[in-house]
Amino acid sequence: MKAISRDDGTGLAGILGANALTLALALWQGWSVALLAWPFWLQSLLIGWYARQRMLALKDFSVEGLKVNGRAVEATPETLRSTANFFLVHYGFFHLGYLVFLVAEGDRLAPLDMALVAGTTVAFWLGHRRSHELNLEADTRSRRNLGSLMFLPYVRVVPMHLAILLGAASGDSAWALVFFTALKTAADAALHAVEHRWLRAPAKS
Repeated sequence: MKAISRDDGTGLAGILGANALTLALALWQGWSVALLAWPFWLQSLLIGWYARQRMLALKDFSVEGLKVNGRAVEATPETLRSTANFFLVHYGFFHLGYLVFLVAEGDRLAPLDMALVAGTTVAFWLGHRRSHELNLEADTRSRRNLGSLMFLPYVRVVPMHLAILLGAASGDSAWALVFFTALKTAADAALHAVEHRWLRAPAKS
């Protein structure tokens, strides 16, 4: 089996393909922008899940700049677990707030809509799983900063959710769906590229 040595583009291609599939289904079914936000919210959960798994998989890592209660921490397994768990709680509450917004402001999902959203989530999962495999392989060759890895998912999802708000403000026409998805996909592609270029560079000891 050939070893993975670089980002071959399959992760990004999968994520872009999932965005295109989501838009096609939204146009086909005449979804509102609020309903279209559901698959992207679920994608955001996948990003958080894989980010935590990536942190927990670290063997050799740096904690430079990372502080707890104003104090510097040591690079120990306990620090790794506690940081990953803190991220889980904080990221989870962040998305709980969005879930409340979607339930309160969004359209009710019909059974067919639920099935289609589930299908798009599988597509996003395949893309992010591939990206995660590449990240794990790269992490074995560099000493990652734990604080940076914890912060990185927010850099990915905040533009995504800003696109949700902009899309919601633009109405529920087909053009609004295209505009919203284009903004969100552009954020996906740009931040994917930044993430992989930054984190694949040799880390400082």
